[in-house]
Amino acid sequence: MFFTKTVVALLAVAVASVYAETHTVTFANNCGHGTPQLIQGTTVLSSGGAYTIGGPLRSAIAYLQTGSCGFNGEGCTMVEVTLVNPTSPGAGSSVDLTLIPPHAFSVTTGFGYYNGCNNSGADCTSASCPTAFKVSDDTQVQVQCEVNDVDLVITFCL
Repeated sequence: MFFTKTVVALLAVAVASVYAETHTVTFANNCGHGTPQLIQGTTVLSSGGAYTIGGPLRSAIAYLQTGSCGFNGEGCTMVEVTLVNPTSPGAGSSVDLTLIPPHAFSVTTGFGYYNGCNNSGADCTSASCPTAFKVSDDTQVQVQCEVNDVDLVITFCL
């Protein structure tokens, strides 16, 4: 009996390690200037290239550094990113645009999920952007995705 339980446990670990959660964030910079930034905490994860993580990506931010943005996107249109495989309904990925001060409209910015939740995303084309947070309780602008291993493309100058 002990042998059977041990074999089952080892097989479960082996299967889990073969299929690990992954997410990729890519950028499309159509502006002809600026450098896309993907930041998590104090770490720059990408300065324009595709970024793939083997696991969840929580509380990352993205913006186009035009020379007038602060390190955390202050003064610019910012995208807030959490990409996670859902563990229960409503606990999956969530992405939004923010113009909550000190963030401000800088360039047209949009995002869209791919490899799941295709055609889900948002665009911000002006300072009056109805699809962006302007105050902290604008939670209706968050775009959720309840699909494993979903990826994201962020586009500047739509």
